[in-house]
Amino acid sequence: MTAAANPSTHRIGTEAIPVRHMDFEFDDSIPTFWFGNDPLRTMILTALSGTFPEGERMFMRSVRHFQKGITDPELQKQVKAFIGQEAHHGKEHQSFNDMMTRKGIPVDKVDKFTKVGISREEKFFSPQRMLAKTCALEHFTALFAETLLAHPELIDDIDENLKPLWMWHAIEESEHKAVAYDVYQDQVGSYWTRASEMAFTTVMFSFFASLHTVQLLRASEQLDKPKSPVGQRLKGIWKHRNIFADLGKHYLAYYNPKFHPSQIDSKMLRDRGLALLTQYVGEKANISA
Repeated sequence: MTAAANPSTHRIGTEAIPVRHMDFEFDDSIPTFWFGNDPLRTMILTALSGTFPEGERMFMRSVRHFQKGITDPELQKQVKAFIGQEAHHGKEHQSFNDMMTRKGIPVDKVDKFTKVGISREEKFFSPQRMLAKTCALEHFTALFAETLLAHPELIDDIDENLKPLWMWHAIEESEHKAVAYDVYQDQVGSYWTRASEMAFTTVMFSFFASLHTVQLLRASEQLDKPKSPVGQRLKGIWKHRNIFADLGKHYLAYYNPKFHPSQIDSKMLRDRGLALLTQYVGEKANISA
């Protein structure tokens, strides 16, 4: 994977939420089991990536629905930056998903399933609840992102060509983690809708993330994949159990009526992540808005 050498001179975003044009290229020489030659860890992240393109588009639609009602000029700028970052996340993960699909991993089926599911939700749920769903999922992605930024050793086993994708995505999820929430508080504000949607989304997210992982693992059995016992596959996750245990308390904080994403100041984590990303892609990691 390489990053394009000439970044666009036209930038959108804010100083705190810059929109980076990464333009990754995913070479088919990247191994199928790119996470420590481990099918389980590889398919967990690949399954998540399969939901990202349509998921990011849903995030953008849910925020755009309320955009005209926002009177705070700074929040308006942040919304535009949020949309810009999410659009690029979808684009880059679509490229990654296409590469994995070419390798025989049916990520395209995960994408199609996600499109159908989100379409049904948007028909059934109100715009207010869809925005609450976006806030819930943004909380999940911020949790995962900032865990990675705090513990970059989590991706030590990932193929060097793919580390920039996950590090870049983590940085930007942390940068814009409060935007959808601020739009929700400004335009909706219902604690009940926010909290109940988090509970519902937690169940659905956990179920379908597991389902898609199993789906991709079963498909990978048709390939010449590494032969290893289940215990060996779980070892890669188990060794980080203490890190993942900390996610629980941060997740539960969302249910506090006084919760706000910015209560955790993550600038130092992002700065560390940017230093690593700069090693991977050069100054494209440090553009100004």
